[in-house]
Amino acid sequence: MFNLICCQTRRFFLLFLLTDIVFSSLQAQDLPFDKNLRNLFHEALSGELAKEHVIQITRHHRIQGSRGYRAAAHYVLDQLRSYGFSEDEAYIESFPSDGKVHYQTWQSPSGWHIEAAELRMLEPYEERIVGYPEIAMSVITYSNPGDVTAELVWVGEGTHDSDYQGKDVQGKFVLATGYGGAVHRLAVLKYGAKAVVCYLDDERALQHPDMLAYTGMWPRTEELDRVTFGFNITHRQGEKLKKLLLSGKKVVLHGWVRGVGLEPYFMDVVVAHIRGSERPDEELVFSAHLDHPKESANDNASGSAAILDIARTLKELIDSGRLPRPKRSFRFLWVPEWYGTMAYIDAHPELKGPELGGRFLANLNLDMVGEHLELIHSKLLITRTPDSIPSVLNEVVAEMAKMVDGMNIRTPRGSLSAFNYRITPYSGGSDHMMFIDRKIPAMMFSHSPDYTHHTSEDTPDKVDPVELERCEIIATSAMWYLANLETVQAVDLVYLAGGHALERLQKAAKEGHQKLLQATDGTLQVTWQEVQNRLKHVAEREHATINSVLYFNDADSVKMMVDWMNTQINFHHQNLLSLLESIVKSRGITPLEVTATAEDSRILLRLTRGPIDFNLPARKLPQKEAAWYQSNQFKLSGAARFELVNFINGKRTVSQIQDALSAEFGPVELNQVAHYLEDLVKVGVLKWKE
Repeated sequence: MFNLICCQTRRFFLLFLLTDIVFSSLQAQDLPFDKNLRNLFHEALSGELAKEHVIQITRHHRIQGSRGYRAAAHYVLDQLRSYGFSEDEAYIESFPSDGKVHYQTWQSPSGWHIEAAELRMLEPYEERIVGYPEIAMSVITYSNPGDVTAELVWVGEGTHDSDYQGKDVQGKFVLATGYGGAVHRLAVLKYGAKAVVCYLDDERALQHPDMLAYTGMWPRTEELDRVTFGFNITHRQGEKLKKLLLSGKKVVLHGWVRGVGLEPYFMDVVVAHIRGSERPDEELVFSAHLDHPKESANDNASGSAAILDIARTLKELIDSGRLPRPKRSFRFLWVPEWYGTMAYIDAHPELKGPELGGRFLANLNLDMVGEHLELIHSKLLITRTPDSIPSVLNEVVAEMAKMVDGMNIRTPRGSLSAFNYRITPYSGGSDHMMFIDRKIPAMMFSHSPDYTHHTSEDTPDKVDPVELERCEIIATSAMWYLANLETVQAVDLVYLAGGHALERLQKAAKEGHQKLLQATDGTLQVTWQEVQNRLKHVAEREHATINSVLYFNDADSVKMMVDWMNTQINFHHQNLLSLLESIVKSRGITPLEVTATAEDSRILLRLTRGPIDFNLPARKLPQKEAAWYQSNQFKLSGAARFELVNFINGKRTVSQIQDALSAEFGPVELNQVAHYLEDLVKVGVLKWKE
């Protein structure tokens, strides 16, 4: 048997060698991009101007639904006007934000405005601790006005009921290391404290003890009239107060917040258009969230500034005649993160991808794109679309990143850092998720790690004009290429995507081969089913990627090339599958295919748009049923839950959704998927297809 397995292994690698010979030229070639156009974008796009926008935007305390955000939105609109965008081409759309209205499955944030605040220690000695507006992040966002003089109580993290056992916090200040809103929900709303004081106590804080965190109350509708206030302080200050308390000293604080506090207000979305010349109803979207506390330079004044500079550049080049009008339209969106994007999509049902009958073909979401790589010790991460929506957008953006990696981009005040980037699998956490939900292929540009994220250290001095310009060139080149895709370019793109498709098929087969060799007789059948499912999933994903070229150019010669490439993918998929199957047979085991039970064959329909509220379904379930989601039994990650819903299309069964998730994220138990879906049906987010 050992000799037979070795023989099968040799056949396997001979097939790899044959595939490499046939397609090595495809994989080695770069996607041709006009050098004159590349040089024009390099000349016209300006990381220096973008950084100036960063500096201006960071002067606003731009919390979702706040007056400070509105001021920042008007700054963006004023800049667009100065670039020549007319009232029809650039404007603001406003949406109610009062903590009561819902967009998709999410409650809107309340409006919010404060004018001043201070936290001072009175005992055992007097000392001013922090104040607003000089340190904007010092007040937990969505705090209400108030004036409290009270004793301070240490409660540890402060986010679990056990933190309050044996402690009297009624009518007092609470000192904690947990997230401000979570601490307030327990300390104030449940246990009767007057206000909260929070500080960072993680690895970042130990290395940077004088920075403080951005945290928010994020009150639920039923909590709006009970919210008090809270302060964020530095690790050094927090440890000082903690030490006084643990030494037995009585600590008395005086804290006050003045202003309106929570109020019904609006979320503003700044919109700009560059209309296409031939297919103006087909659009590609640039997006960036404009919100976050003052200063929040990289997150995300950088992304907002970058797409503002892209809009300026394209507008000026087109108006001056140096660049023709694009065949398809561009739309630019500056949004209040998450909630504003949902509100905008709710108001624009036409905003959907081809799979849903729409004409929106791509989204690039720029969120944290200016990090000074040497100061932050970071790298650019460009996340691919998830497997639920494969697209050649991934291929084009990757090629443009490779192009920029070969360019010498320098600015007068920029760094000398080498370009450091990665193309990574899908990850969420920003507004590209809302576009993906509407079946619009979307990718995110971001940087990680970044120790300044959501802290007072995220300041303009850590923004690099060179990195801004790199990201601008990648995004602009990719979107321009797809908006104007010629037939010759489309054929090139099919060759490129096809070569990468076969490479990914090979990789999946090789990984499967290794798993089969390592499987015991007792686990071989299950392993074979996992390998078979993974290879099938990859083949289907690559077919969809190749087919997506036709959204951008459907000329007969392109269709012919797409058909031919799909034939090649089928051929190699079947050959690889046959070889892997023979490995199982060589062990004396008959390979079985996965078959769904009657229950597994249920099909679901969606009743809502958008990524589902992270607190659903648990928030609407009885307490005993909701407890499952806080237990070790619940194992679905946030990304898996998002994709699970994306895979619901009125055709896939529960077992097919499980197969897709398992292929993308690794083995997922059917009972996990079924339980989660059944609960979403209970709370009215989904329904069973009859």
